[in-house]
Amino acid sequence: MNKPIIRVGIGGWTYEPWRKSFYPEGLPQKRELEFAAQQLTAIEINATFYGRQSPKSWENWAKAVPDGFQFSIKGSRFIVMKAKLAEAGEGIGNFVAQGFTALGEKLGPLLWMLPSRKKFDRDDVAAFLRLLPTKHDGIALRHVIEPRHESFRDEAFFDLCRDHDVAIAYGDDDEFPLIDADTASFRYARLQRMNEEVPTGYDSKALDRFAGLVNGWKKDSYVFMINGAKVRAPAAAMALQERLGIAKA
Repeated sequence: MNKPIIRVGIGGWTYEPWRKSFYPEGLPQKRELEFAAQQLTAIEINATFYGRQSPKSWENWAKAVPDGFQFSIKGSRFIVMKAKLAEAGEGIGNFVAQGFTALGEKLGPLLWMLPSRKKFDRDDVAAFLRLLPTKHDGIALRHVIEPRHESFRDEAFFDLCRDHDVAIAYGDDDEFPLIDADTASFRYARLQRMNEEVPTGYDSKALDRFAGLVNGWKKDSYVFMINGAKVRAPAAAMALQERLGIAKA
């Protein structure tokens, strides 16, 4: 049995405060992705939540990162904010066709982050999961759903995700419920309670706990330091990588 691959990263790579706390002084902005990908093993792209990216952008991003690195891609707000997810078929088709399959093996999961007002409706969620493609342009697609309403803490929801090999995001968050369910061939975590007063975002005790949690999953996993004190995200991700024994590219 192959050893699980664990990737740890941040959300995006363009953030002005990181130019003082993460990127080397004088590094050209166009090389920030290249540098970030040498320090980390994954990045979650948030820009796709707001709009399509150009085919050329996907090609350039693929060239800028090393083999083994992967991008996770956040699904469009125009899809997840629909009153009826079952009606998102055309939007999903357009989203998938924007060109991100140019990433090839550097393509990680697609994240579908539901609005906090969205309650669990079994039929609607079942229809949505059926719409999610498992392949495009010959590239396998994996999906993650992040529910942010307590009603999703339901075995019926877990069973639907298992049926479609869709992961449920593990979210360390003050605002939304933590739903810890193993439903897919991989796991996905979004850690969002960093503290700016802590140089590594999370203190040693918390980082040790997360490392133990991820190792305990015993399957391919993605862990992203996302919100909270965003300025600390790269340091938090690198500190967790060190605990997990993940070598930089």
